[in-house]
Amino acid sequence: MARNEVTSKKAGTAASKTLRSANASKNAKTAAGSALTQRPNRKR
Repeated sequence: MARNEVTSKKAGTAASKTLRSANASKNAKTAAGSALTQRPNRKR
């Protein structure tokens, strides 16, 4: 994968909700975590 590929904001939001969900499977949470690591850091 190229270094400049990032997850979209919409996909990042969905991934965040998946990680917070108690009903999400381990595989779903793993995929969500992977997606969030590809998001750019927030600017403060």
